Amino acid sequence: MKNLYRKLMTLIAPSVALVLLFAAVASAHVTVSPSQSSVGAWETYTLKVPVEKDSPTVQIDLRMPAGVEFKQYETTPGWKVTIDGNKVSWIATGDGIQSGQFQRFTFTAKNPDQAGKVAWDAYQHYADGSLVQWSGEEGSESPHSITEISGTASAGGHSHGMDMDMGADTDTATSSSTSPVGYIALIASILALILAVIGLFRRRQV
Repeated sequence: MKNLYRKLMTLIAPSVALVLLFAAVASAHVTVSPSQSSVGAWETYTLKVPVEKDSPTVQIDLRMPAGVEFKQYETTPGWKVTIDGNKVSWIATGDGIQSGQFQRFTFTAKNPDQAGKVAWDAYQHYADGSLVQWSGEEGSESPHSITEISGTASAGGHSHGMDMDMGADTDTATSSSTSPVGYIALIASILALILAVIGLFRRRQV
């Protein structure tokens, strides 16, 4: 029985490690939430910036999509905000976001007057001088976040009062895209584990 347990653990451990790695990669993206909003609404958006390197993040630039009007931002201790055309930058005045941490930045913007998808291109600057451009298409290694604008504007053209809380706590699949290769690898590992366990029990019965 001990030998069977060891064999099972030998088979399961790599798959568990791959699942954990997949989850870590999927959550490392810079995202803007919510992933859905209404036409013409004043929406409270939350920019979530995780750090995936040993070097701290010291600046994040966010480009307002076409048709989106930046209105206001919430002050964040240790950060200053600059606005240059459609580019909004959060710049650290202290140590920035350290490795293993993340920071949320909240702002209000007016949505386009027509339904459709808007893409949030973000540029993450690290203290070591490196730059990660979150401006790729959905499914790429560094995708931009997407918000789907649909329906009609809410009364008065403003979003609901709960948008800030919901935006701060919700990271949806749409706003944090993961490469199809990652899904394929995850599914393959699970299938391999199932087949290996079935094969092991069949050998014991022979």
